[in-house]
Amino acid sequence: MIILPYKMKLLTYKINNFDTPQIGVLQNQLVYGLNNCFGNISLIELIQLKKYQDQVASFICNEDCLKHDIKDVTVLPTIPKPTSFRDAYAFRQHVATSRKNRGVDMIPEFDEFPVFYFSNHNAMFGDGEEIELMPDHFHRLDYELEFAIVIGKGGKNILAKDADKHIAGFCILNDISARRLQMEEMKLNLGPAKGKDFANVIGPYLVTPDELESKSIDTPFGKKYDLKMSCYVNGELLSKGNAKDMNWSFAEIIERASYGVELFPGDVIGSGTVGTGCLLELNGTGKRDNPEYQERWIEENDEVEMQIEGLGKITNKIVKANSDHSILKLKK
Repeated sequence: MIILPYKMKLLTYKINNFDTPQIGVLQNQLVYGLNNCFGNISLIELIQLKKYQDQVASFICNEDCLKHDIKDVTVLPTIPKPTSFRDAYAFRQHVATSRKNRGVDMIPEFDEFPVFYFSNHNAMFGDGEEIELMPDHFHRLDYELEFAIVIGKGGKNILAKDADKHIAGFCILNDISARRLQMEEMKLNLGPAKGKDFANVIGPYLVTPDELESKSIDTPFGKKYDLKMSCYVNGELLSKGNAKDMNWSFAEIIERASYGVELFPGDVIGSGTVGTGCLLELNGTGKRDNPEYQERWIEENDEVEMQIEGLGKITNKIVKANSDHSILKLKK
């Protein structure tokens, strides 16, 4: 069956742990390898090619196209080495509830402009990958249920009305967070830094915008998407929400991010946490409603699974490194 142009799930993968990363397109549980057609290029390089979707669609119809069952490949982070990684704060429910749980009012600036922070673009993990963390990270270890865009067309001073054209596609994002480290360092009004820079999961593939067109919602400020979001820990549903509840669209976030600054193909921008999309928020609400509420955090050997409608799912087991090195013990 011929894949329809412009509607694609693109991924980065290996056949085994020793192979060079490959790029492919997923259709009906088959991964069609694209490097035989496009050469030794990355997904970032692919999405910059003119009319690359047409070339991909034509190539995979070729009987000589290399194909693999998705179960026989190791899926890597969609963009293993993004050119940069910004994470936004786009869901008002999450922000307002988290502030209420801390006993502070909603900050009015949230409704005035979108905000984001820079995180570590060299700490990306893929679907199915076991994530080894340091012992300090397990002090109130948390997941964050998000989704992300990848910039396909660069630009500077991009206006919101034009910004959706710069999006190559979407993927699930788990912004793993060490809350004790994060809360301590942010008392200094700088960060987040060590509470965030050690692990992010993006995947399982890059879904092109046309693939989600039936779920898109046109607004005066760019597109939003009606996509159900959920997170399970060890098979138990803990968080659920919907991507359409973003109070700031990706178009508006791109407009602010590109002000006076060049965005590049391969830049990743996260949505921020959906309402109820992390344990920090859930624990805070639980304790506010019931002082006897028992907090829950990610523990060693927990399995975290995130699903977003149309974007697939990512699953990762979290393990603890055999180390006694601690930055918490290095305080003066």
